[in-house]
Amino acid sequence: MPDDISVKICGLRTPEDVAAVAGAGASYCGFTFFTKSPRSIGFEDARALAIAAPPGLAKVALTVDADDAFLDDLTRQVPLDMLQLHGHETPERVAAIKARYGLPAMKAVGIADADDLAELDRYLTVADQILVDAKPPKTSELPGGNGLTFDWRLVAGRRWPVPWMLAGGLTPDNVAEAIALTGAKQVDVASGVELAPGVKDHDVVRSFVHAAKA
Repeated sequence: MPDDISVKICGLRTPEDVAAVAGAGASYCGFTFFTKSPRSIGFEDARALAIAAPPGLAKVALTVDADDAFLDDLTRQVPLDMLQLHGHETPERVAAIKARYGLPAMKAVGIADADDLAELDRYLTVADQILVDAKPPKTSELPGGNGLTFDWRLVAGRRWPVPWMLAGGLTPDNVAEAIALTGAKQVDVASGVELAPGVKDHDVVRSFVHAAKA
């Protein structure tokens, strides 16, 4: 199985989730700290999962427009490897968060059409990674995890000066096509490997990782 594709499974909530993700060969596990999400988890539970994660599995915290007080508590209680900023954080805010916490920052940017790529460019000098996601509908309360794709041709063959990750509506059935079309070296999934919102299907997790790396 090739190792050049890295997979992130986001929205983990149980020890079994972490074990399944690690066993499948994913590179990142994501914990969601956003109360409106069905995948939201508390600091105490996330701490237990992060401690249980095996070495080599990067622990990522998804936050949405979190203030310093929230991030202070989060980083004090949960051992993390990266912060994923999935709200309307400005480039200045991303830089400030990196400086305050000393953790790599991944900035999520929603894409619906070519005009949105200019928004992505604003973060290339401050973010350690970019998460290229489908832009949520205006009526959605969730900034991600909506199971929506975008036109992958918009990012086909593009190269940026920082690593980037493809997200948005990926499943075991379409992830290989998405990788082939975009040239992505990293992919992220939440709803595409679930039995129900917030409930991971561990067989589908394994199928997704296999399909991405095959």
